[in-house]
Amino acid sequence: MWRDPGAPADSFYQVRPECTDVPKTRFRIKAGKTLSARKWRAAFTSEGYLDIGKTLSRIYRGGIHPSIRGEVWEFLLGCYDPKSTFEEREHIRQRRRDQYAILKEECHTIFPMIGSGSFITAPIITENGDPILDPITLQEAQATKELSSGGQQNGNPGCEMVKEYDRRIIQWKLSLHQIGLDVVRTDRTLVFYEKQENLAKLWDILSVYAWFDKDINYCQGMSDLCSPMIILLDDEADAFWCFERLMRRLRGNFRCTERSVGVEVQLSNLASVTQVIDPKLHHHLETLGGGDYLFAIRMLMVLFRREFSFADSLYLWEMMWALEYDPDLFLMYEDPNLAAEKSEGSKGRAKSTRQCGKFERENLKNGSKGVEAPLPISVFLVASVLKDKSTKLLTEAKGLDDVVKILNDITGNLDAKKACTGAMKLHKKYLKKAANANR
Repeated sequence: MWRDPGAPADSFYQVRPECTDVPKTRFRIKAGKTLSARKWRAAFTSEGYLDIGKTLSRIYRGGIHPSIRGEVWEFLLGCYDPKSTFEEREHIRQRRRDQYAILKEECHTIFPMIGSGSFITAPIITENGDPILDPITLQEAQATKELSSGGQQNGNPGCEMVKEYDRRIIQWKLSLHQIGLDVVRTDRTLVFYEKQENLAKLWDILSVYAWFDKDINYCQGMSDLCSPMIILLDDEADAFWCFERLMRRLRGNFRCTERSVGVEVQLSNLASVTQVIDPKLHHHLETLGGGDYLFAIRMLMVLFRREFSFADSLYLWEMMWALEYDPDLFLMYEDPNLAAEKSEGSKGRAKSTRQCGKFERENLKNGSKGVEAPLPISVFLVASVLKDKSTKLLTEAKGLDDVVKILNDITGNLDAKKACTGAMKLHKKYLKKAANANR
């Protein structure tokens, strides 16, 4: 039987011609499988209510057409409630845009380069709050001053160099040059980032987020998570809030203390899952000194951004979010107390699963929505990759360097759909074995 090979999506995310070593994209836009603009529009009523259950299975089968990816992601990430109207969503969108404008202006007041169309890559402050009169910083600041004043110079740099005493401002300013360094390295193979304005937009969003989330600030890896948002959503404020929703899921991974890094919790979960589904492999990794699973930290921190091409990583993400989708997501983010009351009031009554993703349905069926939060699908995705490479790891890995090398070799050779399918199978197997162990 003839099968539609599908149309490539490369034209939506063009790669610079000189970059020839990027992973090959496997994602294809397939009629009847990929969620199209027509099918997406048909899922809404005339008032704007969305029957998201109609779209989740299609996203898992064939992903989302790039032309509508941004607006679909806003629902998958909980920016909007499917049970809201067009008018209600427009009101929320405008409120959030106003809120972002206030946040950005607050940052601009503290450091005028925010929103200037430029960004910094050199430190501007010491941990004691003393300004760093670095030539690169002064040059970048002066360029910003000239840009904002129409090219007129008055001998002063664009950002006033005075000692800072506020600890929160010091911590924020300490992160700004690191954000700049990461921005110029993020998705640098894409034509999109040849434009200075797009680099500056990414820096602005990450800088504003670092000020907004004072507990997390900024950590390396966040630029990889934020980059797709500004490519998919034209409005900077919309991109910011979409990124903020993604960080709601992942910020725990970036939470650092003097004694631990947040992602260690997920690494520990990964170890537990592997011990259950492949005890031989787990024992081998422990013998090699890899029982802490630190070799998998990158896959969990940036959700496989480095292992897939840009287009394939987006396809993987949307499949994950469609599988994990909970229709109460918006309420949990907007009003956690009300969401908790709703959850408490529904105990003893089966939750409607038609609007839930397949992974979420499995958790509900197995009662994994108890006191402890269920493990995210990302843990099972990494476990699936390890399981797939189990034979190679068992026979060829004589040390941790070999483990890292074997896992690095998967870059560009993974199939996003197969990885998700494998994760779902392992999830089911894990829940079954865990249930039997608790009897």
